Parts: sequence; structure tokens; C-alpha cells
Amino acid sequence: MQALAERLDDLIAGKSITGVQPIQFSALKTFAPPPDAIEGRSVTGVGRRGKFLVIALDEGRVLMHLSQGGRIDVEKPPKATRPKNGVVRFSFDNSVGVFVKEFGTERKAGWWILEQGEAGPLEKLGPEPTSDDFAGFIMESPDRRRVHTLLRDQRTVAGVGRGYSDDILHRARLSPYTALGALTKQERQRLVTAVHEVLDEGLQAERKRKGGLPTKLGDHWIVHGRYGQPCPRCGEGLQRVSYESHEVAYCPACQTGGKILADRRMSRLLR
Repeated sequence: MQALAERLDDLIAGKSITGVQPIQFSALKTFAPPPDAIEGRSVTGVGRRGKFLVIALDEGRVLMHLSQGGRIDVEKPPKATRPKNGVVRFSFDNSVGVFVKEFGTERKAGWWILEQGEAGPLEKLGPEPTSDDFAGFIMESPDRRRVHTLLRDQRTVAGVGRGYSDDILHRARLSPYTALGALTKQERQRLVTAVHEVLDEGLQAERKRKGGLPTKLGDHWIVHGRYGQPCPRCGEGLQRVSYESHEVAYCPACQTGGKILADRRMSRLLR
């Protein structure tokens, strides 16, 4: 999201909004001001907070959350089509359009129009993952949650997600089922270091993209989504724990002392 924000900032910062075309009306999470109220407002910059894109305006701001299936096309010039997977289209006075769309059956992508001073959903977010605040939390907290759960909790740390959680824990050589409070000081430091390294490498890879956000993502992930492939560190076959909406990837040799973690979904199927 950081690399995407940087690309959009290059395209639309300093430009005025000439049109807002809501397509999936349930995706708009605010009712005031209405979409047409921001037409004519200028974009002062595009940034990111957690997984939210933040389009700052000369008065107020627009937030976008793409969730798992959301993607963005940059249109030159803006189109007028209303495809079924469309969410919203923004047009700007430099003949650029930013079209938000969503793949899959679940419709979780959303956008917000906030007046000056309103925090909206950003109010509930935790610190950024590379911040001193989060490093202090990792080093000192007795939290008993599993580290994989903790990394994905946006109220604890904003912006990591499933893919990077898998890769971070692989880099740190930690089981995704280990509780934070059970980690040694050395293991905690490995976790902090892995957060910084994996996210920095991911950002550098994402900065190579151009335009919006393509359909295929995560091509630079190390273990996430690579079940059955050899571990890039030791060569052991990567394993996974499957849930209804996602899976956790890990290396038994590097992370769990050779133990295969229980896959609860498969266990239910075998009963």
C-alpha cells in the first residue's frame, strides 16, 4: 500500500477532482458529505495509514481500504463504464482516472469521505509496524496471543496482513502458534528485526510496479502461498494450516522444530 500511495501521489497530487462515480454503493461507508461534495476539491497528497490509502484534500480527505480482493486501475483518460466488479471511480483534471474494483464474491472493499479533523476508521488502528512504539510492545509485552494472530490484528499493529506475517515469522524462525509472552528476549529481537527487513524488502519490490494495483500480488513473498514448495532456507517442504478464509504457511524445520501443526480444517474433513 505504501508503494501504491507513492505512485498515486505522483499522478494526482496537486490535481482537482472533476468527478466521483460510485458503482458499488454499499462500499461507501459514510453518508455525509455526499460524493459530489468533493468534486472541485484539490488533492494535497496521497499517503497511507495501515492498510488504508489516504487521499488528503484541501478540505477533508478520502480513505480507501481494498481488503483482500480490491484492486486499482489507473485510466488515461477516465472511462465511463460501470462493470460489475467496480467499486468507485475518481476523475481528475489531468485526464487521469483512478478506478477501484474488487474480485471475488465477498464485497469488503470500502471508502470513506471525511471532513477536516475526522479520524474515521483510522482511530482504531495500532502503531505502524516499523515504529518504536511497536518495537517496544514486542520487546516488553506479556501478551499471550499467538504471534501470527497478533501481527494480523490491526488494532495492535497497522498494515502487516497475512502474507507478510508468514514471511516475517519464517525470517525470525518462530512458530506462528508461539505466544508473544513466551518468547525470549533474543527471539523478540529477531521478530523486531524480521518485521523491518521483510517489510523493507517488500516495499522495494512493490516500488518496481507502475500504475495502479494489478490482479496478481505477492509474487515476491517467500513462504506465503507456497505450500509444498521447498523452504528457501533449508529445502524442507513448506506446510500450511488452513482456515475458512485464509491459510498460514510455515517451514517445520526452521520454525517448529520439525513439528507439523494441526490443520483444523482438514481434521474436520477427515472425521
